[in-house]
Amino acid sequence: QVQLVESGGGLVQAGGSLRLSCAASGRTFSRCAMAWFRQVPGKEREFVATISWLGSRTGYGDSVQGRFTISRDNAKKTLYLQMNTLKPEDTAVYYCAAAQTPAITSYDYDYTYWGQGTQVTVSS
Repeated sequence: QVQLVESGGGLVQAGGSLRLSCAASGRTFSRCAMAWFRQVPGKEREFVATISWLGSRTGYGDSVQGRFTISRDNAKKTLYLQMNTLKPEDTAVYYCAAAQTPAITSYDYDYTYWGQGTQVTVSS
């Protein structure tokens, strides 16, 4: 079992930056691929970024490639998402998720554990 708690969301102007964190507790965090997803009310959940359990491999959604960076600190059991050059269309609730496998994947059905989400609002 893995419990996930996101933090770091808030209101920021377009062009600004935010850093999200996801604190994990429970067993086997270090053997889980992790990811960030986001969702806007009325729309499907969107893949943002994923990272392998060793942090050696990452993957990004097309809309955030080059602007967002995913990273993890297994010793601290914490996942991060550095978001730069934010746009109003990045406004969403951001969720971190943990898979039961070490390999990266962009499919939400591969992720077993989910946090409660943190709101990110980007003003124009």
